[in-house]
Order: sequence, then C-alpha cells, then structure tokens
Amino acid sequence: MVFLNPDEISFPDPEFTQSENGLLAVGGDLSPERILFAYQLGLFPWFNPGEEILWWCPDSRFVLFPKDLKISKSMKKIFRDDVFSFTENTCFRRVMEECQNTYRKDQDGTWISEELINSFVILHQHGLAKSFEVWQGEELVGGFYGLQFGKVFCGESMFAKVSNASKAGFIQFILKEDLELIDCQIYSEHLESLGATMISKIEYLKILKSNHES
Repeated sequence: MVFLNPDEISFPDPEFTQSENGLLAVGGDLSPERILFAYQLGLFPWFNPGEEILWWCPDSRFVLFPKDLKISKSMKKIFRDDVFSFTENTCFRRVMEECQNTYRKDQDGTWISEELINSFVILHQHGLAKSFEVWQGEELVGGFYGLQFGKVFCGESMFAKVSNASKAGFIQFILKEDLELIDCQIYSEHLESLGATMISKIEYLKILKSNHES
C-alpha cells in the first residue's frame, strides 16, 4: 500500500500492484484532477467520514455487460405503465446530494463529502461526469452519477426514494446508452439481480484502457 503525496498526482499502477483486499493507496486529496486520474487507472475513493482517503482497485471487479441485462416481468410492467420518467444531466449536484444523504445499511455516515461533490461538479461541467435522474411527476425519486470513458461508465453511487426507482433508472440508462461495460465497483445483491457479475481486475483494466485510449 502506498501513502500518497498531496502535492503530486500519482498512484501505483494497479495492473502490477497486488493487494489482498484491493486497497492500493492512502491519502492525497479529492481534487478533480486526482479523481479523474484515479478513475482512468481503475481506482476509486471509498472511506469512512473522518478517515484518510482510501483508494481501491479490487482484484475482482463487479461489472455489468449490457448484453447480460436482466429485466424482470414486474420491471417490464413498470415501464409499460410509465410509472417513471427519466432525464440526464439536469441536476447533477442534487443527485450527488441525494446520494450523500441516503441511509445505507451497515454504513456509518458517507464518503460523499462536500469536497467530493465540488470536484465531481467540476468534472461534470467539463463533460466527464454525468447524472441520470428518475422522476415521478415533478418529484425526483431516484438517480445515480459517475464518470464515463468511451463506452465504459464508472458508476459511483445511486439513491432511491420510492421502490424500484433506482432500478428503473439503471435499466433505462443501459437501454439508452451505447455502452460496453458498466463498472459497479463492488458486489451488491441489487445489481446482481440485474445481471452484474464479477470479472478479474486485469480484464476490467484492459477494457477501461482500450476505451480511455480510443
């Protein structure tokens, strides 16, 4: 594990760095430049409030290939009934703030700090980060945000205020976008039900690199 110099934007190369639990580096900062560089390399920040910043690249990556997307009968009915409407990039900061304030089981607080929000907003203003919103009438009931490199979307966090909102948004996003892969980072039962699966770190980094360079 590497301790980062806050005055130098660098990371260990995850392709050649082994880690038992996927933790590769500690420290640094949450500047837009460092966040962008980290994601380009396949790393992401994830830490508890008050801790130092932790940067991860798990040896097994949880991802979803669009061709493997599973849509249940109940979700198909939700789309037929037009239960939700969807937008993209209409309220990026608000989506991040909703993710920040969402209660998550077995998690004390959130890693989505004001500093992280401000940096992602800058990346959004440069067209590098995007949000996807789910509405029920005039009310924002779900959404998620992340970074996109070519046809790889690196999902960062999502929220839902009503049942099936985030799931419907995720499905609509995948059907709408021309993507090769969605990076879900770490396992969740919710995303597994939609078709997400584990692949090796090396396979993920290879796909990410080919999209970043294209």
